[in-house]
Amino acid sequence: MKRDSAVIRILVASTFGALACFSALAFGSEWKIDPAHSSVRFKVRHMMISWVEGSFSDISGTFNILDKDVAGMKAEATIGVNSVSTNQEKRDSHLKTPDFFDAAKFPTMTFKSTTVTKGDKDKYEMRGNLTMHGVTKPVTLIVDEVTAPIKDMSGGLKRGFSASGKINRDDFGLKWNHVLETGGVAVGNEVFITLNLELGQAPKEAPKPKS
Repeated sequence: MKRDSAVIRILVASTFGALACFSALAFGSEWKIDPAHSSVRFKVRHMMISWVEGSFSDISGTFNILDKDVAGMKAEATIGVNSVSTNQEKRDSHLKTPDFFDAAKFPTMTFKSTTVTKGDKDKYEMRGNLTMHGVTKPVTLIVDEVTAPIKDMSGGLKRGFSASGKINRDDFGLKWNHVLETGGVAVGNEVFITLNLELGQAPKEAPKPKS
């Protein structure tokens, strides 16, 4: 009986050890967006002849990245709508009204990835759900780069992430426009998005003391 109990204990310990290793491999390492060194930019056609560009500065989120398998990464991000800037105060104020983002009612937009698959050459396709203006729609981002980790001046680990994509603002209920006398509209429907993010490795939680 004692021998059987010892064998059982060894098997249980081995099983839990294997599960712990599998968990570490499956979930990878956690990385936080560093808003001071990140940008989310967009551009949209104006009067069918030029581009208006803008950005958001209030960015936060978490990435979970498998070091040897980028296709296994997961990402969640939140953007504060009130941080929108196109370098024109009047236009920025208009963007925050119910004509566009309706920032008072919908102060944030969120993105949560669902799958990441290998694309052309060294790029990946990140699919996920974007919630904006109270509407959730699937979107696809082309991931151009996920850099290898490096140490910063303080000894912490950093890595870069860059991606791009496009959405149709009509899909999210941002339908304001003005028909031009010469034909066409004042604001294009397609919005092109560029993300350049710096990620810092999240500190590991200290083990909880045993009770």
